[in-house]
Amino acid sequence: MTIRKALSLDFLKPILELEYQIQQLSKISTYQQFFLDQELVFFKEQLSILKHDVFQSLTPLQRLHLVRQADRPTTLDYIPYIMSEWLELHGDRGGKDDPALVGGIGKLNNHTVIFVGHQRGKDTKDNVLRNFGMASPGGYRKALRLMQHANQFNFPILTFIDTPGAWAGIDAEKLGQAEAIAVNLREMFSFNVPIICTILGEGGSGGALGIGIGDTILMLEYAVYTVATPEACAAILWKDSKRSLDAAEALKITSADLKVLGIIDKVIQEPIGGSQSNPSQAAYILKESLLYELNFLTKLLPSKRKKLRYSKFRKIGTFYDGS
Repeated sequence: MTIRKALSLDFLKPILELEYQIQQLSKISTYQQFFLDQELVFFKEQLSILKHDVFQSLTPLQRLHLVRQADRPTTLDYIPYIMSEWLELHGDRGGKDDPALVGGIGKLNNHTVIFVGHQRGKDTKDNVLRNFGMASPGGYRKALRLMQHANQFNFPILTFIDTPGAWAGIDAEKLGQAEAIAVNLREMFSFNVPIICTILGEGGSGGALGIGIGDTILMLEYAVYTVATPEACAAILWKDSKRSLDAAEALKITSADLKVLGIIDKVIQEPIGGSQSNPSQAAYILKESLLYELNFLTKLLPSKRKKLRYSKFRKIGTFYDGS
């Protein structure tokens, strides 16, 4: 058992402390095996119960903090588990190759697919290189190039969303950030091939939508999906970013809330402790769901898929006046 090295969150401290005690007992038990085995079994059972209780009661803001942890699996962590063969492809053919948005071609069982996804860093240096997963216009144009390739050769498209938002710097505006995202939205509605989008961690604003139009929207259990971060929402509405807890509750950013609202189609269960506790198991669960959805979508005629895709997004935003 390895103790998580990432900066610990307050609600994870009881779990980390118990994991440390079990680790210390495991070292001792190699010399006093007979006497400590029963204690170890008891502590492991208590740890399982504690994890279940903690993770079942996470607030929306705690879920957001959880998926921002550095040890949370990213697109390039999942791809080797999901794909039997894969090759990353680079460049938007306009002089840019944004490392914050990656993509390529791969084999998902017997399906040849194109994948694109946001890519966060694992440490400060990596995050600076990948701009904390905030893609530039060149990143969205790279994604569009790959998706157009998929449409031309009849390859299904898999997108993986994990970003606090699109890069909002002056240079991004000069290079046409809004236009790049808007073109992606338009083109993704027109593609004949199946599109499956998965929200891995944080799905923020237009940065998420830039690769978020699909026939099926999957969302990992502890992931969040929001029009604006709770901090930004609180600053805009109440001029006080410290009210992010209130904003997170009001925004309905969790997978359970979004499933009820019809924004997403399916919640993908994560291992107890979140995907970061067992990335290989998390990837296996996700792969099974991707295959199930892909097998269903490939049986539909392209015209039927496009009609359903359009109808799905037209329904979003429907509400009933309680008065």
